[in-house]
Amino acid sequence: MSRRKVIQPKSPIPDPRYGSKVVAKFMTRMMVGGKKSTALHIIYDAFERMEGKVDKEPLEAFLKALENVKPVVEVKSRRVGGSTYQVPVEIRDSRREALAMRWVIQAARNRTGRSMSEKLSAELLDAFNMTGTAFKKKEDTHRMAEANKAFAHYRW
Repeated sequence: MSRRKVIQPKSPIPDPRYGSKVVAKFMTRMMVGGKKSTALHIIYDAFERMEGKVDKEPLEAFLKALENVKPVVEVKSRRVGGSTYQVPVEIRDSRREALAMRWVIQAARNRTGRSMSEKLSAELLDAFNMTGTAFKKKEDTHRMAEANKAFAHYRW
C-alpha cells in the first residue's frame, strides 16, 4: 500500500441558482464533453418542468427523488474455495448518492424521444413517485441482496 497521505475529496462549488452541492454534483455527472453550461441548462429546465407537476419546490422534489432511488445494500462477488458468491454488503453514503445519480441519469438517457430536459424531468418525477427505471434498478439490487442473504457471513 502507498504510504502517502490520504487525499480528502474536494467539496463541489454549489450551483448558482439553488446553492446546492447535490445539484452541483448531479450537474457534473450530467456533463458530457466538459459542457457545463449545457448540463446546467438541462437540469434547470427539467426542474421548471417539474414545478407544475409536484406540490413541492423543485429542489425538494429532486432531493426526495434521489432519496427514493438510493440503495442501502448491494452484492459484491467474493471468491471462496473455488466458487464465487454474491455477498450482500452495506453501501456507504457517498456511494449511495453516486449510484442514485448515475441510475437516474442513465434511465433518463435511455428514455425514447423528446429533449433531454423532458426525459430527465419525467425520470425524476417517476423516482419521486417511486416508479420508473431508476427505482426499479434499486429494487432489483435490494432483491438480489435479499436472495443472497445466506452468504452474508462471507463479508470481509
